Amino acid sequence: MKARPLDYLWILLTIFFTVYGQVILKWRMQRLGTMPVELWDKALFVIRVLFDPGVFSGIFAAFLASLCWIVAMTKFELSYAYPFVSLCFVAVLMLSAWLLGEPLSMLKIFGVVFIVFGTILASQG
Repeated sequence: MKARPLDYLWILLTIFFTVYGQVILKWRMQRLGTMPVELWDKALFVIRVLFDPGVFSGIFAAFLASLCWIVAMTKFELSYAYPFVSLCFVAVLMLSAWLLGEPLSMLKIFGVVFIVFGTILASQG
């Protein structure tokens, strides 16, 4: 398969929508609270979560990511394209620290550096 430079947009959009979905879901769940203990309260909580616009946008982003990935699969071999999806880990780590105030340790940073290096290596082969 010979990919054109613009074909990489589909992988980039897959990453963008995946990362957006993860970050918005976590942000909204921080605001909505934890799952209650009682069954009736759990049911009401799930309904409230599903109708939350932020949660809905995160679920919709996952759907859009899937559509973009389907298109990307028509442009690239899976073994070439899939390592790029690991960049979601990098983006989620950075955004969760920046936007959600989650701790960023040296181990996490080293892990992300290895992921980036591995993605570069995998894309060469």
